[in-house]
Amino acid sequence: MEKENLYYLSTRKNEPKALSAQAIIKGIAEDGGLFVPEVIPRINSDFFQLLESKYDYKTIAYLIIKKFFTDFEKEELVDCINHAYNQKFDAEAITPLIKKEGVYFLELFHGPTLSFKDLALSILPFLLTRAIQKLRINKEIVILTATSGDTGKAALQAFSGVRDTRIIVLYPLKGVSTIQERQMLTQEGDNVFVVGLEGNFDDAQRGIKEIFEDRVFNKRIEEKKFLFSSANSINIGRLIPQIVYYFYAYGKMLQDGEIENGEKINIVVPTGNFGNILAAYYAREMGLPINKLICASNENRVLADFFQGGTYDRRRELIPTISPSMDILISSNLERLLWHAAGKNFNQVKELMELLKSRGFYAVNHFIKDKLDIFYGEFANQQDCREGIKEVFSEWKYLIDPHTAVAWVVYKKYHQKTGDITKTIIVATASPFKFPKSVMESIDERNKKYTDFELIKKMSDLAEISIPLAIRELEKKPIQHHKICSCGEIKKTINEILNGFSHF
Repeated sequence: MEKENLYYLSTRKNEPKALSAQAIIKGIAEDGGLFVPEVIPRINSDFFQLLESKYDYKTIAYLIIKKFFTDFEKEELVDCINHAYNQKFDAEAITPLIKKEGVYFLELFHGPTLSFKDLALSILPFLLTRAIQKLRINKEIVILTATSGDTGKAALQAFSGVRDTRIIVLYPLKGVSTIQERQMLTQEGDNVFVVGLEGNFDDAQRGIKEIFEDRVFNKRIEEKKFLFSSANSINIGRLIPQIVYYFYAYGKMLQDGEIENGEKINIVVPTGNFGNILAAYYAREMGLPINKLICASNENRVLADFFQGGTYDRRRELIPTISPSMDILISSNLERLLWHAAGKNFNQVKELMELLKSRGFYAVNHFIKDKLDIFYGEFANQQDCREGIKEVFSEWKYLIDPHTAVAWVVYKKYHQKTGDITKTIIVATASPFKFPKSVMESIDERNKKYTDFELIKKMSDLAEISIPLAIRELEKKPIQHHKICSCGEIKKTINEILNGFSHF
């Protein structure tokens, strides 16, 4: 029996539907929209019995991903998964679930760059190279990626040395932590390039999206045997693998007897570009029993305000915080959620996105707002986060980074407001070792006098845990990248980088 393929559409309609291989290579639709699955596949009840039977991460990954990437053969997906989830992760479970008195921290930071981005970016290069082979494309893929801190290093690490690919990462010069920046600037590889932007993450993301939408520039690049794609969560090849760890976590709770089969849970996600929590929404739509998706924002709170009032308003000053990966005012993946909530109304989504671009805000109607009832939005300020880091360490001798602290504080606010006792997973998105200054100063103000690298050693001693291999020798690594550009020079800078390749 011939299998039925799942197709992908643009949220803004003016794009032919595509199979997953095509959508992964393109990254973003030519009309500026994002690729969305025509339908979200469901799982059957037998799947949860499989979860209870101690299925490992790779097996669950295959069972979930195959439902979305139907044009890939079983052998292709298994090969991609085996290469992605191997010894590069320092935890056998890949994503350990740590119980702390009624809440469960889902640790997504055991990959090579100590961030949740590793879970999807470890598999994306293999999916992409398979897609290139399937479609017989004879061009080099150029990955253009804007980062607020974590995506950049994870993407650089993942694509370094991958044949027939180049990667250019754009990051805000004053919008990432010292460790995040050092991780990117020391990345080795002949096919990797890092550019510091004199602007914020939204400027970087806007510049990248404008390049994808510039058909004249893209045609000129394609004539030189290059093809642009993306490693941000706007790429469906990044988003879909993130669904896996929510099912894995639920299965772990079943195996440990923490919940009954079919029992609903809450999931709290510290959120910036909305990809990670959108993956949890997709998991729910597939059949994962979720009661509430709690969207935790930092002081930039644009998403918290949206879920509370139904108006998305980017007309505010971006506030640099101690959780820099969430310092975002335009959450790209929200467009996908709007498409689903609007009943796949392409024109309505396009209108909302045009309003955001021209006026800086939009308000959704009651029909859409009612569809978003599964979400709860709240924010935590920087002092809340610092107190949260100290509280969690004092209570359990457990270290959390400033992004996970946002989730912890927002969960407490949610619990106090609602009294909801549903068992809850808090998504721990990054290792505290990536943010030693913020974490250690929160625990003890006397740590202000030390450098980031001095604090890494003190953190290890304090918590009695080893310094992760990924940053153990980071201070001694030589800087490999020195390029800086202004917001108006993004296209010119990318063109200059590509002009340096020999086949031009």
